[in-house]
Amino acid sequence: MKVRYPNITNNEVIFVAKTNTTELLETLAAEIGESVYIDIAKWHLYLADAKLHNIVAEKLYPLITSKGVNEEKVITALESITVKVGGGRNEISLINLLPLQCQVTLVDIVEKYQREI
Repeated sequence: MKVRYPNITNNEVIFVAKTNTTELLETLAAEIGESVYIDIAKWHLYLADAKLHNIVAEKLYPLITSKGVNEEKVITALESITVKVGGGRNEISLINLLPLQCQVTLVDIVEKYQREI
């Protein structure tokens, strides 16, 4: 059944959907960026400071919208994200830079967003 909104065109409905998606992605990225960090030699570099929070949010967003969030899928997504180190001479999978507690925190965040949409 298609819902009709008086005085709203199809283009406006599409715009609202895109805006909601954009807002959700931005909010998700912000929370990830403030809560999850890379641990290098006991230094904590938060993903927002490392400019990785948007990439992580974009990778995890399809899991949220498909209601397919679980720890294994989040880990797989993190494994697919590489971080350049040493001026780009080497690449390390993001999963190898996150402490276990940050992985748990990230799964919790993504599960929360899945429940809320």
